[in-house]
Amino acid sequence: MPLFLILSLSLIPQPLAMTARPPQPTVQAIRLSCKQMSSCEEAVTLWCAGYRRADGDNDGIPCENVCHSIEQVEEIVSRQGC
Repeated sequence: MPLFLILSLSLIPQPLAMTARPPQPTVQAIRLSCKQMSSCEEAVTLWCAGYRRADGDNDGIPCENVCHSIEQVEEIVSRQGC
């Protein structure tokens, strides 16, 4: 199941006379899935950000197409602090 990750791309400039509040960020949804991950580091980053479907069998290893061991995942998790 793909993940929809919201990324802030830019702020929309507004004329000061018409602006009642600060400019709001423009967002774009990007579909991501384990098949699109090129490294275990990317997979763990998404998993730590809440993409729990990355670990479908609930063994602690997200996106097993790029993450091959629990030790590899634990090392990345400790480095990232998640």
